[in-house]
Amino acid sequence: MTKFRFVTPSRAGKWYTDLRQAQRFASRIGAGFLDRITGKFVAYPGTELEQRDFAS
Repeated sequence: MTKFRFVTPSRAGKWYTDLRQAQRFASRIGAGFLDRITGKFVAYPGTELEQRDFAS
């Protein structure tokens, strides 16, 4: 199972089972925000997306 999280230079988010969920909660660590009008994710400078396959 692939999981996703956002990482900033000073913080790392939780692992989420889908990218959309990781994007929704990215603001909690200051990684970016989900634009309500366009529905697009806007990452702040220095933010990286990590994805990892975990054994099921």
